Amino acid sequence: MFSQGQLIFAAIFATVFIAIIIYSYFKDRKIHTKFYKNSYLILLCFLLFIGLLFVIKTYLKK
Repeated sequence: MFSQGQLIFAAIFATVFIAIIIYSYFKDRKIHTKFYKNSYLILLCFLLFIGLLFVIKTYLKK
């Protein structure tokens, strides 16, 4: 399905890409904690909204 060269390229690309992402995260960690504190509340509100939509859909279906 894939040639050996394509598999080697994919493995090297994935490894380098993940390493760059990890490096960037650790480099910007102080900035993230300063500007993005309490960001979990946004995720919680989003999940509650999705849950509310599901409940409304289930309730109106009956």
